[in-house]
Amino acid sequence: MTHLHITLWGVLPYVVAVTLVAGTAWRYRYDRFGFTTRSSQLHEHRLLSIGGPLFHYGLLFVAAGHVIGLLVPEWFTERAHVHEWLYHANALVVGGLSGLATLTGLALLLYRRLRVPAVRAATSRSDRAVYPVLTCVLLAGLAATATTVRPHSYDYRLGVSVWFRSLFTLDPNVPAMAHAPVAYQMHALLAMALFALWPFSRLVHAFTAPLGYLVRPYVVYRSRGARRAQDPQWPAARPSPRPGVRR
Repeated sequence: MTHLHITLWGVLPYVVAVTLVAGTAWRYRYDRFGFTTRSSQLHEHRLLSIGGPLFHYGLLFVAAGHVIGLLVPEWFTERAHVHEWLYHANALVVGGLSGLATLTGLALLLYRRLRVPAVRAATSRSDRAVYPVLTCVLLAGLAATATTVRPHSYDYRLGVSVWFRSLFTLDPNVPAMAHAPVAYQMHALLAMALFALWPFSRLVHAFTAPLGYLVRPYVVYRSRGARRAQDPQWPAARPSPRPGVRR
């Protein structure tokens, strides 16, 4: 284990975490109205209606797969009687399809941004920095997923997952990540670069997702006729004036 390994897998994750939290707090304080995607739907809708759902829903499944794969230890699935081959087959199929859907959606959105002049003009410098990194993160993730096809391949739950969970205990298991295949190391490094750029790009709008709409009470609308049927004292609607007649 070298000083480079300690820097990459023992120090850099905390630097990125501080940058993500502090950058987001700074952005919220000094650019609160910038927490938006700067929607360009008015300029072009057809490609956006296809690429947007593909990218966002695919990314949700990718994120869910990472949460399960990195945070759920192997002993837990064993106690739940989930066979190892079934777990890896599910990770390969669902993870691979989700990654391909996300990458396809991103490709459509990038094509739209280059093809439509108004959308291209609205592209900021931070977008030009984030899009290549995001693309490389997805490609590296698919490459790492593809390595699980081979029999007796690397088990990331005994290496990468152990390193990731050790970060929360402030005692990073550097050797667990230092001995991981290059595909997993590149995926982790690119992901950290993405999270470091996150607060300074339009990706920050993910922290303002309107989740409150899922639990807020319904708004009930009633017509005047239904209200008058319940309460005879309710004033009747005033007739609209005829054209050309002033009141």
